[in-house]
Amino acid sequence: MKLQELQTILHATFVTGPDGWEETEVKAACGSDLMSDVLAFVKDQGILLTGLVNPQVIRTAEMMDIKVIVFVRGKVPGEEVIELAKDLDMVILRTENPLYVACGKLYKEGLPGSREDI
Repeated sequence: MKLQELQTILHATFVTGPDGWEETEVKAACGSDLMSDVLAFVKDQGILLTGLVNPQVIRTAEMMDIKVIVFVRGKVPGEEVIELAKDLDMVILRTENPLYVACGKLYKEGLPGSREDI
């Protein structure tokens, strides 16, 4: 799924990202507000959906090679988070959808989660 399609599905607003971000292809997603769960269970993720808007989210995504973060529940990241994401060429989007709804919409449109083999 291309990020432009994801943005449409979630009615998301673009916050930051490198040029050409809309054409970025993602193959899976993870939704969590617990970064320890992301570290323990995520593999091969293209995007992270979360309601946390602190630098720890960006650092966790960096460790897991996640390049796209979608902040849910209408959360707005601060300048520190945005600047850190810019430095790492990450894409940040935000949506008013709650985490459960956002994940459900993406799953319904064919974007799998991290543990589809379970």
